[in-house]
Amino acid sequence: MYARFGPALCCLTWWLGFTLSPAGSALTAADQIRAAMPTPQTHSWWSERHARAVARLQQSPVDLLFIGDSITQGWEEDGRRVWETFYGRRRAANLGFNGDQTDNVLWRLQHGELDSIAPKLAIVMIGTNNTSMREDPPEQTAAGIETILTTLRTRLPQTKILLLAVFPRGWSADDPLRLVNQSINERLRAYTDQRQVLFLDLGPHFLDQAGRLSEEVMPDALHLSERGYRLWAEGMEHLVKHLLDE
Repeated sequence: MYARFGPALCCLTWWLGFTLSPAGSALTAADQIRAAMPTPQTHSWWSERHARAVARLQQSPVDLLFIGDSITQGWEEDGRRVWETFYGRRRAANLGFNGDQTDNVLWRLQHGELDSIAPKLAIVMIGTNNTSMREDPPEQTAAGIETILTTLRTRLPQTKILLLAVFPRGWSADDPLRLVNQSINERLRAYTDQRQVLFLDLGPHFLDQAGRLSEEVMPDALHLSERGYRLWAEGMEHLVKHLLDE
């Protein structure tokens, strides 16, 4: 998913070996799964954005960290005014990168983006690119997300984590990619304890009663409009305020 350039679908499905835990949710051979193997994107803009993010994080305190893909990066674009309203005074930093999959996020977190910071709260929403770009099975995407959570808990032991369900995509409730994302989300609750790591599904905030998305909320059935970002911010504000101890 490269923002504003339309769906980037990959024809090749990566079927890598994995082993289900007895609970049937976590993958114990995460190091064999591409979604859980730290990998950078190769675009120059990506490495430049990463370098800027690391430098910025080292220059000023951060209380609130957003981690994700182009939907999160979009806080700087269509979501800019909403960001200023909700997060401008909260020492927030945006670590959303266009096109990122779970393995790209892992690489960034292990190469400077968590150094010398101690945020009160990290908000994580990632995985929809694994669904469309590489067509990862939901178990593998979930394993990548679990590895991200493990990295955050290890590197930032005092930071609370708000794990968001992967947002709905596609116009209708039976859209194939949306169904894959729902399958990912069904696995994510098992990775949270509702104390240090909390789970929140904001999907219903974006949908009508029939489970449909509108162009007013997601103009391309994937990326948020300004109204979509307001729904996002309003939908989690109660938890954000509580977790920031405001």
